[in-house]
Amino acid sequence: MDLGLEGKFALVAGGGRGIGKAIALDLAREGVDVVVASRTKEQLEATAREIEDSTGRRAIALTVDVTKRDQVDRMVDEAASRLGGLHILVNSASLPGGSPSATGPIEGIDDDELLGDFDVKYVGALRCARAAIPHLKEQGWGRIINISGTNARRAGNLSGGARNASLVHMTRTLAVQLGQFGITVNCIHPGTTRTERTPGLLEARAAQLGISPEEVERRDFAQGSPTGNSLGRMVDASEIAYVTTFLASDKAWAITGELIVANGGTGNSVYY
Repeated sequence: MDLGLEGKFALVAGGGRGIGKAIALDLAREGVDVVVASRTKEQLEATAREIEDSTGRRAIALTVDVTKRDQVDRMVDEAASRLGGLHILVNSASLPGGSPSATGPIEGIDDDELLGDFDVKYVGALRCARAAIPHLKEQGWGRIINISGTNARRAGNLSGGARNASLVHMTRTLAVQLGQFGITVNCIHPGTTRTERTPGLLEARAAQLGISPEEVERRDFAQGSPTGNSLGRMVDASEIAYVTTFLASDKAWAITGELIVANGGTGNSVYY
């Protein structure tokens, strides 16, 4: 299937590793030139080289702290200038090492930790969208895709759940505002996803439990376990990338303002 992405230009915030890196790679395979942006220069440059070597598309590394509006504005303008325009924005930035664990009794929640989570994941995505929208409008064709998370649907993580739910709200609001300009806006909720960090996390839990990493994963994702899913296995970052690439494509015009859950069918709840 021709997704109509050949020659398009994309910016992936949080594109140096993990889900963001997988998305940038998949977009490049479909003929998209990409900018990957995050805080870590060395990781970004390695990712950009890997994308160029494996796909033949241009890949540019730009450092940014998404909690700083001036840095975001400069980064987005530079991305559009160096690429020759901007069609696609993917918001996948997160705090170094993942999101803080603002869980447990409310008496123990740290204000700075909670606000820091929002500043990166929600306000950071808003900053990137605000800076990118003029460039998307100029093209008359645009896609904004926010990578959120299924904590929005679960009680427990007071920062992660709330900011993920906020991203869903922002997605819908921007979709309403931007549809008239040929821009769609959607949100993806991954669940637990295999990335570069996964082997180390599995090994640490295996050492605690006295079993193999493979057994830890099998137990965690077996159907019927509290953290299991319908597939009985962990979803890979590349599979989140496939969903993102379709939403970014010319075939996905009918989908905007929507939330796509891509977690392998975790849980038994029914949503309408």
